[in-house]
Amino acid sequence: MASRYDVVIIGGGHNGLVAATYLAKAGKSVAILEANSEVGGATTSVRAFPEYDAYLSRYAYLISLLPDQIISDLGLNFECISRKVSSYTPYVRDGKELGLYVARQWDQQTEDSFNELDPTGNEWAAWQDFYNEIAVFAKKIAPTMLKPLLSRSELKDLIGMPDAWRYLIEQPIGEIIQARFASDVVRGVVLTDGLIGTFASAFHLQANICFLYHLIGNGTGEWKVPKGGMGALVKELHRVATSAGVTIKVNSRVSSVKTSSSQATVVLEDGSEFACDYVLSNAAPQTLAQLRGTEPPQSLEGSQMKINILLKALPQLKSGIDPRLAFAGTFHANESFSTFENTFNDAKAGVMPTKLPIEMYCHTLTDPSILSPELQALGYQTLTLFGLHTPAALFDSDNEGAKKLALAAALESLNEYLVEPIETVIAAVEVKSPLDIEGDVGLPRGNIFHKDLSFPFREDDQNPSWGVETDDPRIFLCGAGAIRGGGVSGIPGHNAAMAVLENYK
Repeated sequence: MASRYDVVIIGGGHNGLVAATYLAKAGKSVAILEANSEVGGATTSVRAFPEYDAYLSRYAYLISLLPDQIISDLGLNFECISRKVSSYTPYVRDGKELGLYVARQWDQQTEDSFNELDPTGNEWAAWQDFYNEIAVFAKKIAPTMLKPLLSRSELKDLIGMPDAWRYLIEQPIGEIIQARFASDVVRGVVLTDGLIGTFASAFHLQANICFLYHLIGNGTGEWKVPKGGMGALVKELHRVATSAGVTIKVNSRVSSVKTSSSQATVVLEDGSEFACDYVLSNAAPQTLAQLRGTEPPQSLEGSQMKINILLKALPQLKSGIDPRLAFAGTFHANESFSTFENTFNDAKAGVMPTKLPIEMYCHTLTDPSILSPELQALGYQTLTLFGLHTPAALFDSDNEGAKKLALAAALESLNEYLVEPIETVIAAVEVKSPLDIEGDVGLPRGNIFHKDLSFPFREDDQNPSWGVETDDPRIFLCGAGAIRGGGVSGIPGHNAAMAVLENYK
């Protein structure tokens, strides 16, 4: 490696690779310094169970926020597959096992499912009205994500939907959900997009921000399955980055970042130093603060326990629905609105629930390619499961013991709706607590967004920016901790590259 580059990027996650490729294609010399033995960060695919030829997306697993423009700009040969099913939520009423089925495109089966839950038709009408409004909102806000930040007033005027702006931006999302929907089950399905990755009540604006990011991807909010798993995206990003001339150095953990009026210097733990004009940090802002010796930003706890399961076969459900439909989309278990609030309050008080709100999906129903032909022939499937409201604090005193309790609570939630316990078809399982996630890929306290998400605009009294700047003009954020970061998007990587290139003009 050379000892000087135009730009040095700390961390080879997908955003770092995106930023590096844009900069290299613009003629800049770029080096990525990655602490782990491979690039990708939370977007890698791994053979989680050595005895089985299955490559699971261990952490990040679905894609919505990655703009088509980035795929086109970088020439990525990468495919995401649409899912026919949006979600399935089992519930019990008057002793009868039922379920709310929602197709990605509204169909008769979806309408019949809503009418079974609410024969008045009010719930499905409210659902359509609510999500039709959000679809319009998403189409208007999505094109702004790859441009300099608009101010709050500018974005509000651009969207031109004052009622939707109020309930998405200014009023706690829990209030509008309660006002628009009557069913505790339906309310919970709506709320889940406000809680994935966020340890907050439905009545905290942090849930609004999380909800917004889950619904605006590419102007459609559709969550797709990466063909070949997340590793396929990383492989393509690595290809285009190196083809553009980016230098990538793995096993290179940064120990400090220093700046002067003339340059920045990045120092590795082995003492190696790299000078550059600008530093881009794909690491979390808290990690960057440690490297700089500054005060780290405060944020909510990471709140996601991730469970990856290899199944010998799909389990049968008491409701009688075909499991190939039930698990093809997002499967919600014990995720009613009231359950979410009760679990949040318990977790905040340090109590692990005996039945955990969980959601999951089966990657292999949409894309079996992550399994070997032999496993496919045997009928094996994967199950990716998120345990909600499982903050890092629940695991601090005894990580391994708490993981066992959390796994039991998650499986108990699922088993409530199955004919036979899920354990009868599990071939292998791994549990990753927020502490494990921090240890593996450096997400502070397991926060999958690095820190609290921010609304995708600047306040009216703030200076124009790309949302990636720091208090040091030579250091930029290119990861999830930037404004408009979070999720597998490449957006902060693109925006950091654009901000740096503006400085070269």
